[in-house]
Amino acid sequence: MALLWEEYCRKCHESGETPYMSTQFGDKYRKCARVTKATMRIQHKPRDAIQMDWAGDTLPVYDPVTGEQSPAYLFAAVLPCSCYTYAEACEDMKTENWLSCHVHAFQYFGGVTRLLIPDNCKTATTANTRYETVLNRSCQELAEYYGTAVVPARVRKPQDKSAAEASVRFAETWIIAALRNRKFFTIREVNEAIAEKLEELNNRPFQRMAGTRRSAWLEEGKQYMLPLPAVPFEPAVWSVAKVPNDYLVSDGRNKYSVPYNLIGEKVDIRVTKTAVEVFYHGSRVAGHRRLQTLQREPLVKLEHMPLAHQKYLTYNAGDFSRWAMSIGPMTEKVVQHFLTSGTAPE
Repeated sequence: MALLWEEYCRKCHESGETPYMSTQFGDKYRKCARVTKATMRIQHKPRDAIQMDWAGDTLPVYDPVTGEQSPAYLFAAVLPCSCYTYAEACEDMKTENWLSCHVHAFQYFGGVTRLLIPDNCKTATTANTRYETVLNRSCQELAEYYGTAVVPARVRKPQDKSAAEASVRFAETWIIAALRNRKFFTIREVNEAIAEKLEELNNRPFQRMAGTRRSAWLEEGKQYMLPLPAVPFEPAVWSVAKVPNDYLVSDGRNKYSVPYNLIGEKVDIRVTKTAVEVFYHGSRVAGHRRLQTLQREPLVKLEHMPLAHQKYLTYNAGDFSRWAMSIGPMTEKVVQHFLTSGTAPE
């Protein structure tokens, strides 16, 4: 306050004005500060938005053999108009789980809204400044599929999704804290318990008005939700990679082939639960079924290999014998000598 008053006095003297004394300046400053802290109460409309966030607290999941515990992260989504809430646990907060939670939330709500308001996280945005917001490609694909728009909260502005913040705190109490004395061994067990507590939460009466979250949603929100597509969205994670000399790209666990003529080029990789697709300048150049377990050998298609590599794979004693027969009997005799003179044809 003293620094501000000195700066103010300096400006007044430079402009030839008489400054306020420090006491009067402080009174006027505090009055101004009170006004700028005014809080706006927003009236939410049905089907307008869904707000979502990850809870800060986690639930422990125990390994039945070793007893080692790992955290289960709680995802929460809420319709601000009715405060109707959806919650689900995941083993991590990566893009694939984040997108799947959105799909499950839409199915639980029976529709989608005009806007999606997530936190300012890497799974939603690649850049979020006061001048521009750049959405993660996977998140943009989800929004386009459901015909909605993603408007992430500003950085360090929790009031942009106040309903989600309140619902997360509510879920931490009535779900995470309520389950603190139970022991879980799989994510599936956790989600079964969460589903029970979620129904209790949504059917719990409001403290300051009549009804429950579920009754408010049935009366005010359900009929206004935008319809869902006939087929649920399949979550896909996008990444960019430079094709190495072995013309193999990775889904993070296993490797898959792309056409060899793309060596040195940057390609876009789209990974779903069941498929791996590779795009070059927007065109699909390779597609593979996704391997569900870790494999030592890559998944390689013959047509992706150079001719010399394809020929190498076909080299065997039978091929050499057939080639020798096509030349003549003496060539066949020489080749058979080389093939049989050692302990192995190689």
